[in-house]
Amino acid sequence: MRKHWRTLLASVAAVLAGLVATTTLVPASPASAAALTEVTGFGTNPTGIRMYLYVPDRLPTKPAVLVAVHYCTGSGPAFYSGTEFKSLADQYGFIVIYPSTVRSGNCWDVSSAGALTHNGNSDPVGITSMVRYVQQRYNTDTARTFVTGASSGAMMTNVLLADYPDVFAAGAAFMGVPDTCFQATAGNPADPGQQAGWNSACANGQVSKTAQQWGDAVRNSYPGYSGPRPRMQLWHGTNDTTLHYNNFGEEIKQWTNVLGVSQTPVKTDTPQSGWTRTWYGNTSAQPPVQAISLAGVGHSLPMAGQAKMAISFFGLDSTTVPPSSPPPSSPPPSSPPAQGGCTASISLNSWTGGYVATVTVTAGSSAINGWTVSTTLPSGSAVTNSWNATGSGTTGAVSFTNVSFNGSVAAGRNTQFGFQGTGTGPGTATCSAR
Repeated sequence: MRKHWRTLLASVAAVLAGLVATTTLVPASPASAAALTEVTGFGTNPTGIRMYLYVPDRLPTKPAVLVAVHYCTGSGPAFYSGTEFKSLADQYGFIVIYPSTVRSGNCWDVSSAGALTHNGNSDPVGITSMVRYVQQRYNTDTARTFVTGASSGAMMTNVLLADYPDVFAAGAAFMGVPDTCFQATAGNPADPGQQAGWNSACANGQVSKTAQQWGDAVRNSYPGYSGPRPRMQLWHGTNDTTLHYNNFGEEIKQWTNVLGVSQTPVKTDTPQSGWTRTWYGNTSAQPPVQAISLAGVGHSLPMAGQAKMAISFFGLDSTTVPPSSPPPSSPPPSSPPAQGGCTASISLNSWTGGYVATVTVTAGSSAINGWTVSTTLPSGSAVTNSWNATGSGTTGAVSFTNVSFNGSVAAGRNTQFGFQGTGTGPGTATCSAR
């Protein structure tokens, strides 16, 4: 039986239920600092998609830009609240664009001819208009523009790198499919920008092509383009039943061919238990292609530590933000960090039945080499997942301990982690240092 987009909507909704936040959105242009703001009038927008923008309090000269594209049933504000890209933007000083589709079911058009063509007439055009608006408005480094997304947003990440290799330097796709894999065989002739529907064969991992065929599909999206191609990082869970794991291998074929490197990995490691990371082309921190296979993982949002690895792949974690103003969400002067210890402050994005907590850990007058944050959840509340920390407990008294890459914090500096849960989030927390 032919599936429709509702199949993806139901599956993703089951995994991601409750992620729509009640962030206050103010129609304005440009966005106010340190607030998610809707921007209108940003340029050519054939499908009427919406633009949400997050600009941190502190930015380096000529900041980088990240486009973060939501999943089916999602929205720009939901992806803002449900992922850690906002906290990473605060830490490393880059601007985040959160596009929001208005199509029924909130899936992106990744199948129509208009979507799979440079300067076509569908969603990619509007997203690229958002990028150019921000590049001009905020004097960004146009060579450091990146895109990431999950599920339908991962599909769009593949499409954007194919359609606009002159705009994006790299992408990170979480649980997607190759560019053109969802290509429609039939649509509405009166509306070539309309998405034609669900592609069961691709979703079920039944579309297999040679690396050359996949690479040609990307090159045919922008005929005549001869400039550099964007790098790609790929993520997929082995137990994904919505967009089959076979698509992971097909994406590797596609992007190694596009970037002219061998399909044979030059390096393999295990950054976390169950994660297998492979490098293609070279073993640098930013290789042409990198792929991470997640054993036993299904179809889900970027989990703990994954967004940070994507940021590292982009090279965004090497940015130094100006130290002249206090870090975002740092404790007020009346509550300075204890000497030789640490403090923790919590920022909540809440909605009916759930919340996302961003926790800032600040070192005192001496550097720390590890930390544990403890808090008590209100009655009826629970932690469902966390990132950039290892959690202990899900109800009542809970604690979070640093992971390998964020345990060391210089004196007076901070790091962040986050967790998500049901019910009502806690308002305060304590920190102990090692």
